[in-house]
Amino acid sequence: MAVLEFAVLRNDGREALKGLFCSTFSASEGRQEGELIGELAAQLSVAMDDADVIGFGALQDQSLIGAIFFTRLWFHDDALVYLLAPVAVSPAHQGSGVGKALIQFALDAMTGRGASVAITYGDPAFYAKVGFKPLSESVLKAPMKLSMPMGWLGQSLTGRPIEARQEQPRCVEAFRNPVYW
Repeated sequence: MAVLEFAVLRNDGREALKGLFCSTFSASEGRQEGELIGELAAQLSVAMDDADVIGFGALQDQSLIGAIFFTRLWFHDDALVYLLAPVAVSPAHQGSGVGKALIQFALDAMTGRGASVAITYGDPAFYAKVGFKPLSESVLKAPMKLSMPMGWLGQSLTGRPIEARQEQPRCVEAFRNPVYW
């Protein structure tokens, strides 16, 4: 069996990342959604700077089979809050624990980088498996209007409760499109 490795991604793999996200989301959500998320991944891959946009990958036999992005959410203070999105695992490797292991690897890495909170916007049943809990926008607002507020989830990376904030955060340029929210 091939060894699964995890790594911080560099911003030179735009096409591989775009292809992974496009094929993954096309298989589960349809071609149009696949193209939309593939383009988002391409934009994020070019913007990766190891600070505000960070990518993590799962590799098997040196091939990218899963990837995840963490992007900074800015508040008036210097809190290190990150949005975990999007996540993709190639259809051939889904259901094998790759996604869960990749997310856990990335959360541990973000904790080591001093991040205090990880937020995501997705399937509560899936993300609960890696410690995310429903998050009210009265505690932490989303950068844009949410179409499915029940998918707004958070996780403290410090062991302390998530600090309530009244302000709406800014997000990276790639996410400043209401279609993702």
